[in-house]
Amino acid sequence: MILGIGTDLIETARIEQKLQSNHAFKQHVFSENEIKYCENTKKPFMHFAARWAVKEAFLKAFGVQYIGNHKLHEIETQHENNGKPFVHLIGLMNQEFTNKYLNALIHVSITHTEKYAQAFVIIEMS
Repeated sequence: MILGIGTDLIETARIEQKLQSNHAFKQHVFSENEIKYCENTKKPFMHFAARWAVKEAFLKAFGVQYIGNHKLHEIETQHENNGKPFVHLIGLMNQEFTNKYLNALIHVSITHTEKYAQAFVIIEMS
């Protein structure tokens, strides 16, 4: 049973501008693992934008009305050994999710180009 669906599309240039103009933005929004992953790619801004899209899509699927009350760095995109992305929740975000949806699965799909990044998230009861 599907509990929530979320999607987000972001212009990569918007994230690039935020990262360049506001040094605190990176630590506020992204986890240490995400920062390390993105900074070790050929086009970091494209990967940061994709992770931003995952966070936004997750919050939409989860049913969060106001993003400002949540710690975005607690919504982390990781990858399985085969490259498949998954959402790893940390701290209070994990507790809130588990309290609402015990044993739910989070599915994520990401795509990006130099101009855009897009993510889809589905929350499903297992």
